[in-house]
Amino acid sequence: MTPAETTAVLVVGAGPVGLTLALELDRHGVDTVLVERNATSTRHPKMDITNGRSMELYRRLGVADELRKVAIPDGTRTRVTWATNAVGWELARFEYPSVAEQFRLIRERNDGTLPLEPGMRVSQVILEPALREQLETRANAHVHYGWALDDFTEDADGVTAHLISGEAGQSHTVRAQYLVGCDGAGSRTRQQLGIGLDEIDLRGRLVRELGLGRIVKSSIRAYRANGQRPMDGRFYLVHFTTTDTEIRTRFGTVWHLQSPEGWTVISQNDRDTFTMHAPLGIGTDAEKIDPREFVFERLGRRFDIEILVANAWTPRLTVADSFGRGRVWLAGDAVHQVTPTGGYGMNTGVGDAVGLGWVLAAQLQGWGAPGLLTAYAQERRTVALRNRTAAARHTAVRVAIMTNDWTAMHSERWFGEHTRRELGREISDLGNLENEALGIELDYRYDDSPIVCRDPEGHAPPQRMDDYVPSTWPGARPPSVYLGDDRAIFDLFGRGFTLLRFADRDISGLVDAAVRRGVPLDVVDIRDDHAHALYERDLVLIRPDQHVAWRGNAAPTDPLAIVDHIRGAHT
Repeated sequence: MTPAETTAVLVVGAGPVGLTLALELDRHGVDTVLVERNATSTRHPKMDITNGRSMELYRRLGVADELRKVAIPDGTRTRVTWATNAVGWELARFEYPSVAEQFRLIRERNDGTLPLEPGMRVSQVILEPALREQLETRANAHVHYGWALDDFTEDADGVTAHLISGEAGQSHTVRAQYLVGCDGAGSRTRQQLGIGLDEIDLRGRLVRELGLGRIVKSSIRAYRANGQRPMDGRFYLVHFTTTDTEIRTRFGTVWHLQSPEGWTVISQNDRDTFTMHAPLGIGTDAEKIDPREFVFERLGRRFDIEILVANAWTPRLTVADSFGRGRVWLAGDAVHQVTPTGGYGMNTGVGDAVGLGWVLAAQLQGWGAPGLLTAYAQERRTVALRNRTAAARHTAVRVAIMTNDWTAMHSERWFGEHTRRELGREISDLGNLENEALGIELDYRYDDSPIVCRDPEGHAPPQRMDDYVPSTWPGARPPSVYLGDDRAIFDLFGRGFTLLRFADRDISGLVDAAVRRGVPLDVVDIRDDHAHALYERDLVLIRPDQHVAWRGNAAPTDPLAIVDHIRGAHT
């Protein structure tokens, strides 16, 4: 790095969210410097599923196909299995179609109820380098590893950030018009802004509001009855490889192998790399744990193993009080942390990155008003709170399973078979919504956003966690559908706003208003009865992040007011 440099946007943190934000900014032609305090991409397997909505956004960025090349092969089905241990008895299973099968189903159904892209199984250890490789081909992005944010000063025109290199002991200054902290749960950016965190305490008032208090108390009693130390909220992670075939094939190709004892083993590549997460009991000294023995004890026997990473960690359910202000903004784990159940951490962050990226580009290009940034903070915080509630719900289901008296499940006698049968029935009845909550993934809406135009007709469709009802209600992600000529409608959306015209309507006033304000607008004419019905109106205006900004059956009577509204000038 040079002794000092200038850029439009400085992004701190090169995890998946920071990398995605840099790709989004590059898409809009915005010069970006991305810095990461670590010398390399992460070695820590923090996530293992990129959901369908995130893959739609990666398709929009032109990288979805490249990312799939490093993921689990598209012909592999996904199975979640509950078992006594890795060499014992199966209790219940949930099986899902492969990516290839999902692509076929999306085409066949074509009713807007499914995403354009299926989800993708890939470890963050693999995803980060793949995203970095894509970013390094972009002309507007500059990535520097081994540099951490020390502090920053803000003024009316921008931010001066002071960076330090731990290994070389060097310092560096970057002058940027905007600074974005994607620097994780311990975000130095957030701390310097003085922004606090709203956290759900699993033993506190908010948990009682979610109905989890009884379950937590029951789990403590169950653990004591089973001769185990009650959980203290911590988990122990062991990331390992093995050549053992029985561990890998006892229940077939399994993505998540889970036990009522509370542990989960995640297959990272369906071959030889796994991650175990298991609860720790009160008073357990994590520093004294032998990770090999820790794995052997839970999986049921000893086997060949190489430990890659092992450490204790504490799941959290937090959302920041604010997502930024002025010239400094935040995204990803810097503003929300959730339990792994549901996979909402990184995926929520991908939505943040796209939502913030186009807003920053609008500021820098001169057509966006400050209200866009206010809207970003409001919109994404609402999504973070909703996803936190969903993650807490999924955690409650797992804890409910752990409240059973599961000691007898390891017995070969009649009462062992009886226990296993009862456990399996309860697990099946509780279901596996944490991997099936399509409503959470696709149906997040910005109903109350200050830059979304209200529809005076009709009513907002209900939102459900377990289902997605396609709609173009303002603020929603619109339905994904293939047109009669085999084009995906999402692929017709431009970099700026896109006005979809399904019938002959005079839109010259709206086009002229966009030109007057410098707002980028593409008009796409579609004559397709099926898509028209799904999109519910003759005219639907799509934002750069693929959410509905306005809709109607005729051009607005005051088009300039609509354009000012969607660009944040009337907030």
